[in-house]
Amino acid sequence: MSTPATPTTGTHANNDRPGVFIPLVSVVDFHHARGPEVEKWFGVAEGDNADPAAEYDWTLLPFMALSDGAHAATEDFSYFTLLRPATDKVPHATSLFGISCTRQMDASQLLVRPADVTRSTVQKAVVVIADSPQYFGVLRERLSVVTKAWFAQREFGDTEILRRFQESLAEEKERGLLSEDEDRDQYLGMSLRELVREFRWQTLVLLKCCLLQPKMLFFGSRCERMCMMQFSLISLIPGLLRNLQDCAGPELDNYERKLSKPTSLRTSDRNSLLSYMGLPLQIFGKGSLFGPYTPLQQLDILADFGTKSYIVGSTNSLLLQQRDRYSDILINLDEDSINITSTSLKQALQLSVPDRRWIDFITQNVNDTWDDANPGRPKTMGYVGSEEFIRLQFEEYLLSLISSVKYHNYLAKHGNNPRMLLPHIEGDPSHDFGQEWIEAWTKTENYRIWDSNTDSHLFDIVEPKHPCAGGLTIDDVQRRITQQVQDLHLDERFAVGREVLGRNLAAGREKASTMFNKLYADMEALREAQRKRAEEASQPNGEHHEQSNGGAGSGVDLAKAHQTMQSVGSKAGAFVNSWAAWAGEKRKAAAAGWGRNSTESEGNNNRSSGGWGSGWGGKGATKSHRWSSLASSSHNGGKETTVVSEKDLAMGTIRNSTSSTSGGSRSSQHGGGGGDEHQPLKNNRGSGGSYSGESILGSVSSGGMSSHPASPERRPLSQRSSKGANGVGGGGGIDTVVESSTNTNGQNGTILEASIKENEAEEPLPDRKTPPLVEAEAAQAKNVWGN
Repeated sequence: MSTPATPTTGTHANNDRPGVFIPLVSVVDFHHARGPEVEKWFGVAEGDNADPAAEYDWTLLPFMALSDGAHAATEDFSYFTLLRPATDKVPHATSLFGISCTRQMDASQLLVRPADVTRSTVQKAVVVIADSPQYFGVLRERLSVVTKAWFAQREFGDTEILRRFQESLAEEKERGLLSEDEDRDQYLGMSLRELVREFRWQTLVLLKCCLLQPKMLFFGSRCERMCMMQFSLISLIPGLLRNLQDCAGPELDNYERKLSKPTSLRTSDRNSLLSYMGLPLQIFGKGSLFGPYTPLQQLDILADFGTKSYIVGSTNSLLLQQRDRYSDILINLDEDSINITSTSLKQALQLSVPDRRWIDFITQNVNDTWDDANPGRPKTMGYVGSEEFIRLQFEEYLLSLISSVKYHNYLAKHGNNPRMLLPHIEGDPSHDFGQEWIEAWTKTENYRIWDSNTDSHLFDIVEPKHPCAGGLTIDDVQRRITQQVQDLHLDERFAVGREVLGRNLAAGREKASTMFNKLYADMEALREAQRKRAEEASQPNGEHHEQSNGGAGSGVDLAKAHQTMQSVGSKAGAFVNSWAAWAGEKRKAAAAGWGRNSTESEGNNNRSSGGWGSGWGGKGATKSHRWSSLASSSHNGGKETTVVSEKDLAMGTIRNSTSSTSGGSRSSQHGGGGGDEHQPLKNNRGSGGSYSGESILGSVSSGGMSSHPASPERRPLSQRSSKGANGVGGGGGIDTVVESSTNTNGQNGTILEASIKENEAEEPLPDRKTPPLVEAEAAQAKNVWGN
């Protein structure tokens, strides 16, 4: 079956028609001896030996199609520009655009291995050459599928799939589906969200840098990403992608020659508005060059005297070593850094406060809606933060910019006439865009073309005001601090510390929980043991004996309960001792200000008298004792305690009520705090009222007999309680015998024992008959002191 005639017959001739270019397809092979070379063409007339690469002098096409470093990836894409020179049939030179898909495979997998394939891998590129890059996004996906299918055949001699691919492109071109007027998917593959996400506020710096037309050099190890970043950047200028006919060579100026000043405006038509405002700003004109991928073989064009500005990209690190020579600004995509080598350019690109506020607003919206799974679309699926949102924001910014510059020029002419100024505009709005940048922009070629082909009153169409005009606010400061924290990656640095701290806190909580649970379990075991003992004590002796012998019937481990009680008791004792030490120090401090001590040398009896009762004493610990018929003394840790009989107490014959040996001195203390001198019995009516029992007890003679009769206020024993008679501090009556004991270490160690004895002393005294001797003493005292 014969192959039908293809519609591409005579296509090469059709490309000579003005304004018509049918897409071409070619195959570039990497030969091990000759290097990269064009292997085949699709879309030229059959039987014609014409080679477009030779005819148009595209000697660098193979190097542009096979980029440096393409062998490191299974699939890679390269974007480049080609100059189609003027011919007899096409009088004006123009720019063409190429996109190539490079793949490689193992040579051993080939069904038929040619003799010239001597290396282990085969590397080829399929190239499409068109007259506009605005539909490269769609073309890129189709080219990838076709190239992958061709390699899957494992037979490179069969090129039918490539021929049919070129035919489909030519048919679409003839039908107008690839017309430059089509807006459908013109920005596919150009992700502004990734551009803003990566460069943040420097995205605006790059755009304003483009308008100043310096020498911009992009570097990246991934060719496709580097090229698409450049296309995304220039697509921020509305309409520029449709007007790149002069970007392939510095000698082209077709755009300016065909440009004229618009005379009509339809405000409802966006394209009409943009055209009337002078957009796009043509940054690629006379003396400019655009090369998304520029091989090293094209460096002579960059160094040419006629090349004043360009935007180019390279994957070869040799250019990094000569960046001062070939660039005014270097954008390193591998390091996400921007290096401005020109001093004047660096000063002009300083963003103003409104500029920074505006770009930070866009950056925040992109970051808030970022989705790692789908970077090109907001995770909210909304308008804010989308590609269209970003493009319209930049479009509004540029319209405000050119309107403010027109008003700036208007002020320069009519600034002396207040009636010519706009009343709702204060000052010069162009200052919000940066005065140094405005001055630098007015010296560029794109400004000259724009200013000469636009109306001088554009500010009547668009308000001459920055979108974020105003001074520095607290919101700006907070936003910049947040951005700087993100730039320094402080969250990532503190993540490890937070994790360690979290683990330590969790371990601490677990230990604390274990400790409290154990304490609670011990207390429960103690309560259970106490309850079992109470039940056993309340049962008859026989049953109690039975359960004691059985052991298992009680269900309680008494040994464990006893151990738990000891543990809890030791903890409580430690706490009480620490409190007792503190209380002792407080009493000593109080004694220095409130008590009075009386001390005599060894061999004499020491006496102490509390002027206001034992409750105000500094050293004595007051205790109440049951009356006993006999006096007994006990020694406990250096403390001698004397229990006095009723008779001796009535006669006032108290000897050595309390003695303590410390440092070779022996003292006897009674009542409240002791004084340092002997005080006889005094009449306290003038200062404190009647006589107290403490005063009588405090003045005991060395012979053991009272030198004074009993107080007339003394009541019978049956009517007296264990509390003090005078009611001051609970230790004022003669019923109270004061004991003070001091340990050898100076701390009060008997507080717990004292509290127990005090509780016992609160029980009422039994009714006893007053001995006759006591009654006689009382009668005598009444006769002597009653009056």
